[in-house]
Amino acid sequence: MLTAQPITIKVQKTLQTRIGEIDFNDLHFGKIFADHMFVSDYKDGEWIDSRIMPYGQVMMSPATSALHYGQSIFEGMKAYKNDKGEVLLFRPLDNHKRINLSADRMAMPSIPQEIFMEGLKQLINLDQQWVPTTEGASLYIRPFLIGTDEYIGVKPSDTYRFYIITAPGGAYYNEPVKVLVETNFIRAVEGGVGYVKASGNYGRSLYPTKLAQQRGYQQIIWTDGKNHRYLEESGTMNLMFVIDDVLITPPLGDTILAGITRDSVLTIARDWKMKVQERKISIDEVIDAHKRGTLEEAFGTGTAATIAHISLIGFEGKDYELPPIENTIFSHRVSKELDNIRKGKAEDIHNWMYKI
Repeated sequence: MLTAQPITIKVQKTLQTRIGEIDFNDLHFGKIFADHMFVSDYKDGEWIDSRIMPYGQVMMSPATSALHYGQSIFEGMKAYKNDKGEVLLFRPLDNHKRINLSADRMAMPSIPQEIFMEGLKQLINLDQQWVPTTEGASLYIRPFLIGTDEYIGVKPSDTYRFYIITAPGGAYYNEPVKVLVETNFIRAVEGGVGYVKASGNYGRSLYPTKLAQQRGYQQIIWTDGKNHRYLEESGTMNLMFVIDDVLITPPLGDTILAGITRDSVLTIARDWKMKVQERKISIDEVIDAHKRGTLEEAFGTGTAATIAHISLIGFEGKDYELPPIENTIFSHRVSKELDNIRKGKAEDIHNWMYKI
């Protein structure tokens, strides 16, 4: 339940909308941005000057601390339209909670709920025509916070800027993905920042992912930093398996992001009385299940992808093909259920949806 009081937000509307330039039947992910953005500044221990302005270039000093020391965090969320044309957000308060978890770990200030939620509400209400209604499309929302001190010295910034930008887009993955189990490079270690959405977590993933793509895979599966045997995440997604009709996913900790889609899938599975296990799962167990014919499904979960089916797992020079995607049961069913909840076509028994 949203209880924070509204704040005053100055609004400067664009003089010329760009929406007529967009083909909503041919949307790519993350390449087109809506007319406006939300901005709020942190200075002298308080948040000031919350505003909505035309989306555009950002002026920044070359000495801006975020560019040098990585004080940069973000969130990802989506807006949808139901059959009545109403705009709905999926679990936005959970995104607010998580960005503040990231802020705390990165020595950054918390973002008040009223700034986060009212910024979202007024921005998306202003640009609601940018929310797609085409199948599989949505308005992706990217809130992010950066340190803005003009100072080259290793310390937390004293000033910060919070942005929200939005981008209409289609599916993140257009087909099932082939993944390679990574046993050399490390995404996160215990005591690190793997459990928060810090920008550097994604930067460090690019090189090993590039190497995997050169070998014909689309993504990688990260393993634990000690033994490289226990599976943690896949690319930028949480990882799930269905083995012998049991849904298994690695447990949360300081090396794994607490995905909101992950939690939603587990909640729905439990609602359906499916057996769910949050526990360590090794690559050896997955390969053994594949050999025994009990590995029924493997997929990633995340805001951008929602459900990304895995068609093949590469490990130690051998590829293991999974059962045909069209034969998978749970991942298709839960993907459809999430889509129906987000678009108001199924009962929202957990009160996940927030109407703009």
